[in-house]
Amino acid sequence: MLAAGEGQRLRPLTASVPKALCPVGNLPLLDHALRRLAGLGLSGPAQVGVNAAYLADQVVAHATGRAHLSVELDGPLGTSGGVARLKGWIDGRGVLVGNADAYLADPFREPGKDIAALLDGWSGETVRMLTKPCRPGETGGFSGHRFAGFSLIPWRFVVDLDDHNTDLVRTVWRPAEAEGALELIGYEGLYLDTGTPALYLEANLHAAGAGLADPAAEVTGTAVESVIGAGARVAGSVTRCVVWPGATVEAGESLSDAIRAPGGLTVHTA
Repeated sequence: MLAAGEGQRLRPLTASVPKALCPVGNLPLLDHALRRLAGLGLSGPAQVGVNAAYLADQVVAHATGRAHLSVELDGPLGTSGGVARLKGWIDGRGVLVGNADAYLADPFREPGKDIAALLDGWSGETVRMLTKPCRPGETGGFSGHRFAGFSLIPWRFVVDLDDHNTDLVRTVWRPAEAEGALELIGYEGLYLDTGTPALYLEANLHAAGAGLADPAAEVTGTAVESVIGAGARVAGSVTRCVVWPGATVEAGESLSDAIRAPGGLTVHTA
């Protein structure tokens, strides 16, 4: 799981929290990813690797014991460089690479089972990519499809990767496409790249359904279609909002389509 990014598009939310640990539906994004891998039968440091760079100490503390950790002390290496830095741990195996900030939800399948088609019948020679159809007017995809958070890469493509800052588009996906070795696997559920405040809020609202409040939250005001984190206090009114753990919405405040973090930090999306 790639969890090294700085989350610049989510600033200021990611000023003190790495993007991979931002909560969606009161669960850190990285935990959503690890739960999905567990649904495929992949767990523990022998089978699951997580890289970290930006605010790496938080990611390390969160994932220690659950994954092999690769800390990029010289700064984020991009999606390709991050995989290359893990070559010694991968050690000849094929590798399922996922973005920790990917939000996937399939109402008909359990986490892990929804992406199992990536592995089913795999020859071990082709590159597979989980995809959704491109949106109208969207360019830069792969045969009319866009990446949906996960890719399966054989060792023959991993072995020559260099651990410098570059991305899998250049080093794996386009070369595999040119070789005729790129297989596009459709994803039937919802996929969101949570990299912007608006998309991050959308993922939370999807996870919340009609609303979601942690049992350790205190809601004495009004919360409509919102996610309220543990230890949060809502005395005012929130509609279509995310209130992070430990954050407060004071009496008399009214928020809509916003994210409230501790310290009064508020990011509006509309």
